[in-house]
Amino acid sequence: MNKGKILIVDDEKLLRWSLEQNFKKQGYGVITAATGKEGLDKYKEELPDLTLLDIHLPDITGLEVLEKIKEIDPNAIVVLITAYGDVQTAVKAIKAGSYDFVEKPFNMDKLNILVSKALETVSLKKEVTELKSRLSSQYGFDSIIGESPQMLKVFDMIKKVAASDASTVLIQGESGTGKDLVARVIHYQSRRADKPFMEVNCTALPEALIESELFGYEKGAFTDAKTMKKGLFELADGGSIFLDEIGDMKLSTQAKLLKVIEGKNFKRIGGVKDIVVDVRIIAATNKDLQEEVRAGNFREDLFFRLKVIPIYLPPLRERGNDIVLLANYFIDKFNKEFRKNVKGLSKEVEKIFLEYPWPGNVRELKNIIERIMILENAEYIKPEHLPSEFTLDDYSNIRKIDTINLEIPPGGIDIEDIERGLIEKALEITQGNQTRAAKLLNLSRDALRYRMQKFGLLGRKN
Repeated sequence: MNKGKILIVDDEKLLRWSLEQNFKKQGYGVITAATGKEGLDKYKEELPDLTLLDIHLPDITGLEVLEKIKEIDPNAIVVLITAYGDVQTAVKAIKAGSYDFVEKPFNMDKLNILVSKALETVSLKKEVTELKSRLSSQYGFDSIIGESPQMLKVFDMIKKVAASDASTVLIQGESGTGKDLVARVIHYQSRRADKPFMEVNCTALPEALIESELFGYEKGAFTDAKTMKKGLFELADGGSIFLDEIGDMKLSTQAKLLKVIEGKNFKRIGGVKDIVVDVRIIAATNKDLQEEVRAGNFREDLFFRLKVIPIYLPPLRERGNDIVLLANYFIDKFNKEFRKNVKGLSKEVEKIFLEYPWPGNVRELKNIIERIMILENAEYIKPEHLPSEFTLDDYSNIRKIDTINLEIPPGGIDIEDIERGLIEKALEITQGNQTRAAKLLNLSRDALRYRMQKFGLLGRKN
């Protein structure tokens, strides 16, 4: 297996031959040149992984060759060969962009180690470049699927945010609507794409741990702090940090986060030195933060700091034909992954999907399509392939509240008691989902919340 391609540019024939034999034995591909011009021609033709370049050549100097190579490829790895004790030239070479230099006469074992390390750098750079390219492609604007008016507004907002220098973004929406995908698209389509994207789930970590994750700590800050640890804010410098489920963040951590947003600096736990960072904060939540502010669970000043640019992701049930569009997108995806040839949804399933309330949103749709395509081999996805939550007609019964047995007692009844009962029943059926409950009662969400507040149902566990 070829370990990499090396270009040797040196006017000493014996040295070229000796180096060529040495590297060929180790499995490298080797090209040689005797002059600077020949070396440049071969570089352009072969684009080697590493160039060994003599500083003294018969036509042009090695430094001139290095300069022209760097014009062709700024990331080129070049090791210069200099005369013994030529320190000034070596310093110039490093400033001009050479990876390193070796002095004649050189130790072949040391040269082999240097070349091996240099080519590891090449390999690592290629991997990083490929990864960045893959992430940029994976999280392009077209990775968010939708044609509904609501989603077209979301696309427009995402593009504007990605192109801006906005330091805070708040993404709101129910679980499963794709908030994490939107966060990644904003990062990887922005000028920050080459810098880190760090993520933390504010629900998954206890308060003490989330602070050390976000801000890091100094050695000796607490019993188990054996060494200094950088936090995610420090690691994300120049890039973005995604705070998922920020609605669950404790008030004490919220206060520290607010200081970071306002001052763009923080201290590690146990530290005294301010660490300055340039980080875009992308926060996401499935909670109504305004209601959390009213309930005293979320700081109002932090809420207003975060919602400078708010993005609301609509639930899947409100996106109309996007449901079918997304289903077909997932079918294509899993056809490639599972080597299948499912052509799409049957008309019956399309109708069922459009009527189903999708409590788990896009995530639920993806999981259902994946499950069916693993278990079934039919040409089209049909009703009999759907899981029990579809075949039991629960989703159609959600819209029906039984008032057939309602009786008015001789002494009469307060109509507000009936209204309260209907609201409680709708919330029970929808497991507390206010948007769906409002839809069942043919009310707007605000109208439902007004009635819930009137009957003391806001904040109550259902």
